Amino acid sequence: MKLEKILSPIKEELIDFDRKLKEYISPDSPLIYQVANHLFGTKGKRLRPALVYLSGGAFGKNESNFTRAALSIELIHNATLLHDDVVDQSKTRRGKPTVNAKWNNLISVLMGDYLFAKAFKMMMELKSKPLLSAISKATERVSIGELLQVQECFNYELDEKLYLDIIKEKTASLFSVSCGAGVILSQAKGNHLKNLKAYGENFGIAFQIADDLLDFVGNKKKTGKEKGNDLREGKATLPLIYALKKTKKKTKEGIIKILEKNVDHDDFLKVLEFIQKEGGLKYAKSKASEFGEKAQKNIFEIEDSEYKKSLSSLVEFAIKRDR
Repeated sequence: MKLEKILSPIKEELIDFDRKLKEYISPDSPLIYQVANHLFGTKGKRLRPALVYLSGGAFGKNESNFTRAALSIELIHNATLLHDDVVDQSKTRRGKPTVNAKWNNLISVLMGDYLFAKAFKMMMELKSKPLLSAISKATERVSIGELLQVQECFNYELDEKLYLDIIKEKTASLFSVSCGAGVILSQAKGNHLKNLKAYGENFGIAFQIADDLLDFVGNKKKTGKEKGNDLREGKATLPLIYALKKTKKKTKEGIIKILEKNVDHDDFLKVLEFIQKEGGLKYAKSKASEFGEKAQKNIFEIEDSEYKKSLSSLVEFAIKRDR
């Protein structure tokens, strides 16, 4: 199912979100206006805002504060991307030049700082101490995940547990708090907050594993980036981790030698063939499905509605997507 169809119950909310996003950050200076237009000119998937609206809507509420929470989380997400692109020296994102490539590293870092500041200003306007605490904690988790990832770059002894710890912090944390925000603002009682946060966490892990798979098998026209970027940046993801663990010592040493130099196209194909032979792609797909199943169980107790149906369909989308 296409993402547009899945998110149809919140179509109007997302249109309002996009409008307010541009209104909120564009007027502060001509440079910010230019960078913001470039940054937000191409719509991403808007999954984090969508999860705020869907998780809140599942409990019968649809209030203006959902948009404020969604804006805060999306600004934090984009701030981390701006900083990531500087760290990774990335040239493209979503098929167009990154801010650091179009302008420079300084503009990218400062724009990221600006987005963080705007996000926390927006959170203060919500006047919800539980939500401020939750989003602050999630932002801290993202930073921890990013630092862990940098620390473990070019570590080809990285095990599956630490890999999962990294993506829980780096990626799943913002998905989790997006779901939690909807529940907190809708004032749902019982175990719903715990369950929806767990849904977001498991959804986020499945989403990131699928993203890591696309680095090996994705189509550049759809993903907007070259295959093998993670390998070139020294990031060991689940397909590689599994294959290196399963293979013989001599083969492992040979693959690591390839990875420790500048990985060109031919090197990438050799590593990809090795991963396929050792079952790394198949294993990663199974793990993404495993976390997807956990996410589905997390929303079992929610009353049936179009919002719950969309949350369920999003899981399948995350695992099977091609971009």
